[in-house]
Amino acid sequence: MTAAASAPVSLTLLQGGGAFFGALIDDINQATQHVWLETYIFDFTPSPMPSTQAGTTDVAVALISAAERGVQVRLLVDGVGTGALPAEWRERFDQAGVQWHLFSPLGLVGLLNPVRWRRLHRKLCVVDGRVAYCGGINLLDDFYDPNHGTLTSPRFDFCVRQQGLPVVADVAATMAQLWQRVQALHSTVQAARQREFGRMLGTARSSVRSLMPAKAIAPVTEDAIEIIAAPASNSRAKLLLRDNVRNRKRIERAYRQAIGAARHEIIIANAYFLPGLKLRNGLVHAAQRGVKVKLLLQGRYEYFMQFHAAKPVYGSLLAAGVEIHEYEASFLHAKVAVVDAGHASCWATVGSSNLDPLSLLLAREANLEVRDESFVLALRERLVQAMRTGGKQVQPAAYLARPLVQRALNWVAYGLMRLALTVTGKSY
Repeated sequence: MTAAASAPVSLTLLQGGGAFFGALIDDINQATQHVWLETYIFDFTPSPMPSTQAGTTDVAVALISAAERGVQVRLLVDGVGTGALPAEWRERFDQAGVQWHLFSPLGLVGLLNPVRWRRLHRKLCVVDGRVAYCGGINLLDDFYDPNHGTLTSPRFDFCVRQQGLPVVADVAATMAQLWQRVQALHSTVQAARQREFGRMLGTARSSVRSLMPAKAIAPVTEDAIEIIAAPASNSRAKLLLRDNVRNRKRIERAYRQAIGAARHEIIIANAYFLPGLKLRNGLVHAAQRGVKVKLLLQGRYEYFMQFHAAKPVYGSLLAAGVEIHEYEASFLHAKVAVVDAGHASCWATVGSSNLDPLSLLLAREANLEVRDESFVLALRERLVQAMRTGGKQVQPAAYLARPLVQRALNWVAYGLMRLALTVTGKSY
């Protein structure tokens, strides 16, 4: 039996940063070739709670250790979510040989430039081409929030570890493609500053080539990774991407198709919920044809726009019989869904994409689509428990009777969100 044929095959659901960081560090410590990591937030603040679980600085140390033993380590973080890395960690990364970049730094104008609203929001990692991660968990402690400080309960979020599956190759390919593009743009900027116009032309050409499909830009070089072919398995997983070139509607389309095919139950947990009309109508029609539709949404105030803008869309959903539960135990950060768990047609998704305009129209996102019965049931169990122990169901009568000031704030936020879309030239 070959090594490829005997490679273990698994889909592992990880809940919370503690579980994710621990598994990630174990894989990084075993890496012999490559560790590629993308995240929106990489926060180096120590945990405010006593804990034996791994933290974000432990991940950083593991990356440094891997680079020091000759593993190729690439780190890509978002220029808004993370911003400038702390000087101490920049120096340590550079000394160890960790290659790192900021995706789309804000520059002088910052977010006043709508182009800068297109953020790197996906959370991906691939190790040696054999293990990949995809989910919604940032490198941020579960009990700490940069804007709200210490949290009394952990943030609610998920990630999936995949091993020995063909989807690992897809994660590696899309990460290689984006890295090549960012590297080329960085080189172009550096050449421009030094007035090296010949190098500018060459790197500009590389940047254009990086917009091609990932499989077309993966030459066999010394940096190539070996992808272990997975044996036959009843686990079916597919990577869903959203970008502004080839995958503009792919994640939203997957949601709409799963909702349209649902026959028994739909459960969606989403941090920032402001779906477009087609997606809302899909949920309404599902409820009207007898499907049990349950939403687990943000119940604690985090950001003005996201918190208030979601409320005006509750009305039509509640009227159709959709159950809405607001998670109040801590901040809800999950972006997951399960459809028809326990049935042959089951479907689930775990990833970084919210159901709002920023995720569905502007940001780079990555979700994993899973059609594995045991996985879907396990995720459903976590969501049902969260609704039962940390959620509060929104009653239609209470929603209609909410105070005038609250209604006004809801519609102001909703209007500002629509105005922002108009500025970007997007329709939703």
